[in-house]
Amino acid sequence: MLTQVLPKSEISARENLNWLFILRNLMLAGESLLIIILVYVLNINLPQEQLWPAILSIGAVNLYTWMRLRTDAPITEGEIFSQLCIDVFAIASLLYMTGGASNPITWVFLLPLIVTAIILPQTYAWYMVILTTSMYTLLISYNVPLPSIEPHEIVHEETLTPLMVQKMQHMHKVTDKNYFNLHIFGMWFGFVFSAGLVAYFVVELAKTVRERERRLAEARENALRNERLVALGALAASAAHDMGTPLGTMAIVTHDLLQDYPEHRYPELHDRLNILQQQIARCKTALSVMSASGGEMRAESGKAIAVIDYLDGILNQWRAQNPSTKLNLAINPNVLINSKIIAEQTLTHAIINILNNAAEVSPTDKGIDFEASWDEHTLTLKIRDYGPGMPPELIKAIGIQPVNSKKQQGMGVGLFLTCTTIRRLKGEIAFLDASPNGTCVHIELRLLQHAKSLIHDNMALSN
Repeated sequence: MLTQVLPKSEISARENLNWLFILRNLMLAGESLLIIILVYVLNINLPQEQLWPAILSIGAVNLYTWMRLRTDAPITEGEIFSQLCIDVFAIASLLYMTGGASNPITWVFLLPLIVTAIILPQTYAWYMVILTTSMYTLLISYNVPLPSIEPHEIVHEETLTPLMVQKMQHMHKVTDKNYFNLHIFGMWFGFVFSAGLVAYFVVELAKTVRERERRLAEARENALRNERLVALGALAASAAHDMGTPLGTMAIVTHDLLQDYPEHRYPELHDRLNILQQQIARCKTALSVMSASGGEMRAESGKAIAVIDYLDGILNQWRAQNPSTKLNLAINPNVLINSKIIAEQTLTHAIINILNNAAEVSPTDKGIDFEASWDEHTLTLKIRDYGPGMPPELIKAIGIQPVNSKKQQGMGVGLFLTCTTIRRLKGEIAFLDASPNGTCVHIELRLLQHAKSLIHDNMALSN
């Protein structure tokens, strides 16, 4: 069964909920650390009996989020917004028990607002503005004050004895110091925490933007390549139509000549006519494929086949066309025999085209090298010739536009179509200089499970 592919919007929503899960973990760690520092370092008497259950409640919500991310049910924007609202109420409850609006870390209300503005549509952002503003306003009037750090009340010193005045002044100093320490620490902690979050999210957003730009560049390149393929497909169909009649005439004439010059009387001429008839049949077969496809490339045209059988079929097909070329075959003995690949017709033609190009430039005595290895994920092929090699500027142009890599005349579309076919199937192809002479073509192809996922991806995107 093919791997189920989620729609793009569902993938984004799931990623956003995962970001919210990570941010909430950071908030839980920061709040816990802040309470510990205030109680055990600054000696501020906080209502721990109420604060820790509130933090545990937030942790329970985050545990639910963690479990939710591991289900296959679709995640909606409304669900993400409802979790952000729960975070706002949790923050409000913590601030309510620690001085309300007078708490120096009320800036934490900005976090759910920032997250909402980043990952959700603008409408949700305005709803979050209303909610956070309302919570902040309510905390001004309704809160549990912190008596140990409240500013001291004004007392008329003339009503007190000197000793009481001295004690009162000492208490005022201690209170002022605690109150000042709390606000200084709150502002410092707010700056450090905010700076860390901003740096983290800015880096991640920058990565996302760069990744989107890279995908857009690939999409533009694919669109340009597809335009060339459409033009080549139209040219192929037109050529198949125009050349069909001349080839048919040549086949008829060749057949008549074979009848007019029997083998027992003209053996040498008969052999040459047989070769000519075979080549005409080969041309007609190639034109039939071009005419039938019209330049279309469809991954569903292939079938699953064992990798070793697929390679054996390719080499036998190529050997039938090049019986005199020496082939140095090397297959890794540690390969998985049961691995399978989708035997896509255009892929077969692409590999044979590379073999033909290598055979044309290699000396007869050296031939070409064909090395194959694979695991459960990837098939790796290395095809090397011993010819004069390729100049660097030609290697850079291969796969981007049609190039003529041979001295004889031609349109130079073979390597372009080969590279396009392999990359369309999410494979990789590279042309490397093989010192001291020759060129090595390095190909990586996805095996069955990855090829099926690719087909399903393409079907999902087309829908």
